[in-house]
Amino acid sequence: MSAQKNKPVYVTQPLLPPLEDFLPYLETIWNNKILTNGGPFHQQLEQALCDYLGVKHICLFANGTLALMTALQALRINGEVITTPYSFVATAHSLLWNNIKPVFADIEPHSLNLDPSKIEAAITPQTTAIMPVHCYGRPCDIEAIEKIADNYNLKVIYDAAHAFGVRHRGGSVLNHGDLSVISFHATKIFNTFEGGAIVCPDAKTKQRIDHLKNFGFVDEVTVVAAGINGKMSEINAAFGLLQLKGIDGARQKRKAIDAHYRQQLAGIDGITCVQQGDAEAANNAYFPILVGPDYPLSRDALFQRLRDQEIYARRYFYPLISDFPMYRGMPSAAHANLPVARLASSQVICLPIYPDLEMATVDAIIAMIAAPALQQEVIRNIA
Repeated sequence: MSAQKNKPVYVTQPLLPPLEDFLPYLETIWNNKILTNGGPFHQQLEQALCDYLGVKHICLFANGTLALMTALQALRINGEVITTPYSFVATAHSLLWNNIKPVFADIEPHSLNLDPSKIEAAITPQTTAIMPVHCYGRPCDIEAIEKIADNYNLKVIYDAAHAFGVRHRGGSVLNHGDLSVISFHATKIFNTFEGGAIVCPDAKTKQRIDHLKNFGFVDEVTVVAAGINGKMSEINAAFGLLQLKGIDGARQKRKAIDAHYRQQLAGIDGITCVQQGDAEAANNAYFPILVGPDYPLSRDALFQRLRDQEIYARRYFYPLISDFPMYRGMPSAAHANLPVARLASSQVICLPIYPDLEMATVDAIIAMIAAPALQQEVIRNIA
C-alpha cells in the first residue's frame, strides 16, 4: 500500500500540528496558572470560532454530548422530541438523560437526513421539539423543518456534530434552528482533543447556557439553575486556537480525496457514493458508500475484506440507535416505521478520509472495492 504499507489505515486520523508549535501555548498556561473557568484561551477560541464559522455567539463545552444535554436544558425541552435513528447514540442519549422521550422518524434515501414528511406524521400533543442531525455534514432540509416547527410551535435543536464549517445558502448551517450543537471530538475535522459547542442566536441565550455549563453559578454566591460542569479547559481551548491555523489546508486535502473516491468509484455496479449536496459548501468529514444488491459481495463481506487488509472502515451508522436495548421497545423504533434508515444501515460503509491519507492508499482501497466487481464482470463475459 505504497508508503503506508504494513500500517493500519483507520477511517479517520486526528489532525495534529507539530508538537513544538503547541509548546508556547502550554508555557503561557503554566505561567498564568489559569486552567479552566473561562480563561483567556477559552475566550479567544470563542471569538475565533465565531469569526471563522460566521456565527454570532458560541458557548464552548468539554464535549459535544454535554453540549447536547445542556441545549435541551437551555430551551426547557420536555415531553417528546422527534429525532433520527440514523446517528451516533449521543443524539438520543442526550434526550434520555433529560428524561425526554425520543420519537424516531425515518430518513430521506438521498441525504440520509431526517425526512420532513415523516416528522410531521410523528407529531403528537406531547411533542415539544425536533432534533435533526446534519448527517455526514450534509445540511438537512432546513426550510421544510423550520416550516413544520413554526406550524406546530416546536423548538429545533440541530445535532450538527458533523457540520463544522458547512455552509447553506451563503451562510453557516449552524445559524439555523433555535440552537446548533457541534463536536470537537478527536475524530472530527476540527478537534480540541475532546470538546464541543452550542451556537446560539443572542447574548441572552448564551448567558443562560454559560450559567448552565458552570453548575448554574452567576457569581460566588448566586446559583440560578441546576447546572452541570461542562466547561472546556484552557489546554483544549489553546489546542483549538492552534488547530484553526491549519484547518483550511486540511479541508482542501479532504476535498481532493473525496473527489478522487467519487471519480474512481462511479462506474462500479452496486456501489453508490452518498450525495454530499453542494460540493463547495461541504466539509468532507466522512466518505460514506452504500453497498447495494448489484455488488457481488454483501456489505459485511466487503467490510471484512477491507479489514483483512488492515483497512479499518466503519459502518456508520450500524446498528440503528433504535435497535439498542434502551430504545428497542419504543413504538417509533419498530422495523416497519424505519424502512429507509434500516436499509441504509445495512448497506453503509464509511471509507477512510483524513488530511494525511496518501492518494496511493486511496487508490489501493478503491482497487479492493473494484476487484470483486471486475471478477464478476469477467464471469458474466465468460458465461
